[in-house]
Amino acid sequence: MRRTLSVAVLGGLLAVSALAGCSKDDGGTASGDDGQIVLGFSQVGAESGWRTANTESIKASAAAAGIKLQFSDAQGKQENQISDIRGFITQKVDVIAFSPVVTSGWDAVLKEAKDAGIPVILTDRAVDSTDTSLYESFIGSDFKVEGTKAGEWLVKQFEGKTGDVNIVELQGTTGSAPAIDRQTGFADAIKVNPNLKIVKSQTGDFKRADGKTVMETFLQSVPKIDVLYAHNDDMGLGAIEAIKAAGKTPGKDIQIITVDAVKDGMTALAAGEINFIVECSPLLGDQLMETVKAVKAGTPVEKRILTKEGTFTQEEAKAALPTRKY
Repeated sequence: MRRTLSVAVLGGLLAVSALAGCSKDDGGTASGDDGQIVLGFSQVGAESGWRTANTESIKASAAAAGIKLQFSDAQGKQENQISDIRGFITQKVDVIAFSPVVTSGWDAVLKEAKDAGIPVILTDRAVDSTDTSLYESFIGSDFKVEGTKAGEWLVKQFEGKTGDVNIVELQGTTGSAPAIDRQTGFADAIKVNPNLKIVKSQTGDFKRADGKTVMETFLQSVPKIDVLYAHNDDMGLGAIEAIKAAGKTPGKDIQIITVDAVKDGMTALAAGEINFIVECSPLLGDQLMETVKAVKAGTPVEKRILTKEGTFTQEEAKAALPTRKY
């Protein structure tokens, strides 16, 4: 069941308190039975291996930090996340955190949280609000840099070579920060070589099945595909299935670049079916809990907290896999 946070108004504050597993303190904010911090977190969904690892990191880190976590899965829908956040406000949690499905349309609900005196932390994805006072901090990757790294690697691969290089692109969820920025960073990076041409670009919604379906259409509509750039590993892995079904060899007939570096992607990279992966770490839990404690204590925090990430070639993937945590 998606919703563990539905709030029944009929029972009054007592019923709300019982449903949330919280009790009201004298200051009018929710706290655990032993006074622990209560964090309301709305997750995008479970669309990929990356997202599953991200959820596990948040849950494990909350438990280790002694923070009571009220978790909800928005199933990829903005309206569900807005409902989640309003539920957290009604419950009077101490801090709200969420990974926005899309970048736009958050000002109204964020203002409601601000008016209620509940600090908000963004994780993994940003919002495009011009009023940055509506949230305390944004913890996550620089998606444009990820796209740039992917493009720069490709430029080096074809340095000094002549002839057009046809690239197809599997975009992430339309309107999401990673899809927008990974597309922009990549496109900007490959401009230095006019032979590198993006001939088809379509969303696969960050899902493996959609990546396969869209790649099938690419293979049917584009006579010659040299490179696939997928905004995450899962779409790339789906595309590999389509490439094999078409009688082509992934990693050789079509070079493949993806973003994330989850275990399935790294395994495909080590096997030579993917050529290059830009890392986007899902293990944000510890940084999030540190930030939650700081904002609850009134301690100033950085507005932008970056995660540490690298890139992987085939040999680097082979070396990293034995100790890979996700």
